[in-house]
Amino acid sequence: MKEVIDTVGRRKTSVARVFMSPGKGKIVVNKLPVEEYFKDEFKRSQALKPLVVAEKQNDFDITINVKGGGITGQSGAVSLAIARALVEFDESIRATLRPDRLLTRDPRMVERKKYGKKKARKSFQFSKR
Repeated sequence: MKEVIDTVGRRKTSVARVFMSPGKGKIVVNKLPVEEYFKDEFKRSQALKPLVVAEKQNDFDITINVKGGGITGQSGAVSLAIARALVEFDESIRATLRPDRLLTRDPRMVERKKYGKKKARKSFQFSKR
């Protein structure tokens, strides 16, 4: 069995790299405690949902490097990376994570801006005369 499990999770333009090892439940995100990095309770619970669903909150020490995007994308990326790490640690956890769609990469990305438009779909004001 590997001592440190290394996985990657992505969401929108965010990329999270998770290093998970057996421990006491210490979670560090970009060298900050998880409570300090994800100040919003909802974003924090979203990021750590795989641990709660698998009931492994105090079994692993997790170090997370996350970059790109905003806080929402980053919490989604962290969630996917942690879920993948848990499955790599114990394949039987897959069945508990699957119903909550925690192993599914969210494919939604920002639509590109088109020429002749203000944004991706918004047009300039139309003038008949």
